[in-house]
Amino acid sequence: MDAVGVDGAIFISAFSMYRYDASYAVEVHRAHPGRFALVKPVDPDDPAVADVIADWKKTPGTVGIRIMLTKEAKREPNDPGLDRILRAAVRHDFPVNMLCWGNVDAGTALVDRHPDTRFIIDHLAIMQPRVPPAPPQPWADLPRVLELAKRPNAVIKVSGACTLSREPYPFADIWDPLARVFDAWGLDRCLWGTDWTRAFAVVNYEQGVQPFLKTDRLSDSERTMLMGGACAKAYGWSPRKVS
Repeated sequence: MDAVGVDGAIFISAFSMYRYDASYAVEVHRAHPGRFALVKPVDPDDPAVADVIADWKKTPGTVGIRIMLTKEAKREPNDPGLDRILRAAVRHDFPVNMLCWGNVDAGTALVDRHPDTRFIIDHLAIMQPRVPPAPPQPWADLPRVLELAKRPNAVIKVSGACTLSREPYPFADIWDPLARVFDAWGLDRCLWGTDWTRAFAVVNYEQGVQPFLKTDRLSDSERTMLMGGACAKAYGWSPRKVS
């Protein structure tokens, strides 16, 4: 992070590795309290999930929770467990990260069902590969993503965009579809991210950062908003130096 000028990051506890156990993320924050803020997945099947969220709110460094609404999760937007989570999120003033790639229509329905909840849409709501190459039509769901932008209670994470490129670094072919995302959502609702370490087989950390720092498709003010300002607004958090 220091080598490429990244001051801090939202640390989302990896569901694929740790499921609902965020203890590693908490440990990292304890070691680097000014550099990371924490988001953890919560379990819709846990009848005590509201208490879990209340306890998470009391944990130093926490800024949000996460739900999974992929097709693999096999949940409907009216799932009672999701309702419990989203009511608790409002009560504790947490935004809710939502992974709904490959299932954008269901994600949109959930956003509509809970207009008082603040949603942060993960990974551009577009399925992203763990290993190269990108799929033949990586941006096939883009029209659904642009439609989702009409919901004022949602913002979107522009994370993992480089993994959708079918060109070598610096991934020039991502900018036309991203321009449509920026236009529909507004840059103040777009949160840049690297998707690292999930994307380590596709890009290294520097390759996830530098295309956004060096592109001429963003003005300096747009870059500042995309690469920090919108995140600070959505999560109510900015990195700080700790002596």
